[in-house]
Amino acid sequence: MSYERQEEYLKEVDEHDAKCPSCGASIQFNPASGKLSCPYCGHEEEVVQPASPEEQFAEELDFNQAEAQKSFEWGKDKKVVICDACAAEMIYDVLEVANVCPYCGSNHVMEAAAENSLEPNGIIPFAVTKEQANSNFRQWIKRKWFAPNEAKRSAKADAFSGVYLPYWTFDSKTKSNYTARYGKNRTVTDKDGKTRTETDWYFTSGTYERFIDDHLVRASKRYNDKILKQVEPFGTNQSLTFNKDFLHGYVAERYSVGLKEGWEQAKGEIHNQLRREIDRHIRNRHHADKVSNLQFSTVHSKVKYKYIMLPLWLSSFKYKDKIYQFMVNGQTGKVGGESPISPIKVAFAVLLGLIAAGIVYYLYQEGYIG
Repeated sequence: MSYERQEEYLKEVDEHDAKCPSCGASIQFNPASGKLSCPYCGHEEEVVQPASPEEQFAEELDFNQAEAQKSFEWGKDKKVVICDACAAEMIYDVLEVANVCPYCGSNHVMEAAAENSLEPNGIIPFAVTKEQANSNFRQWIKRKWFAPNEAKRSAKADAFSGVYLPYWTFDSKTKSNYTARYGKNRTVTDKDGKTRTETDWYFTSGTYERFIDDHLVRASKRYNDKILKQVEPFGTNQSLTFNKDFLHGYVAERYSVGLKEGWEQAKGEIHNQLRREIDRHIRNRHHADKVSNLQFSTVHSKVKYKYIMLPLWLSSFKYKDKIYQFMVNGQTGKVGGESPISPIKVAFAVLLGLIAAGIVYYLYQEGYIG
């Protein structure tokens, strides 16, 4: 892209930085106190609360009434931010909502939505401090049985980054019409006294209804999905009405996976969930041992959504010149990530497994177990 063409994508936007009235430094949200606090002089301020209790928690919104449903591409468009504190000019991705000035350390909280996108209506503030996240990491690495002992002793987390990631939650009233075959096992004894299992098959059909509450879909593709799955779940029923005050001192981004794309992903995941539940429903209903040829179609109604920001601590540690990433759930403190593996411990575990299998086989051959 030429420089002239790139200039067309750059738009100057306003940023807000809450300043300490005592010393003028940037104040940030403190998970320990639940207040805005100054890390230098200790000044604290209350986070502005909604006027009524009904407005405290994030509202479920009508999916069909959402005007902006498209997705966005990270890295495609940029925006210019002039730091209020030091006048430095920075270029951010257009999807970034909050960051920290690399020159003076002041907080930049920008617009949470553009003209063609939705604004978040919910947020789960950080409840786990950086110190607690580090402590949880230390406990987590010590519990990794296959990790080298040296790594458990020496692993030290690099600087933690507090990040708010965008997520969609979906509610849906589902009604599924299904057909299937279910089987009941019975034991048959032949003329020689040997037994075998045979299955009698029957046809069934029916309707299965299920209300899906807060099905979670990540609205960003920039982070390790495997690790993110490890730190879930989040208590999304505790999400508060969105408030920019909670973003101070953290990094945040707008969604790149749009509402429509997120709902399509949710429907696929809900379909798989319903398949498992209908299978279990048929087994329980008919006291069946097996289910096969399950086919069903689902109608979704009264679909609601929330666009919420969820808290994560990101960090990594180094062992033998290799970097291992990990994350800590900023609400629950649950840790997930990558860790080194000791080949010696793996070999020892395999050897123990073979020995155990050999003992079982020997006892079976000798008639001690049947």
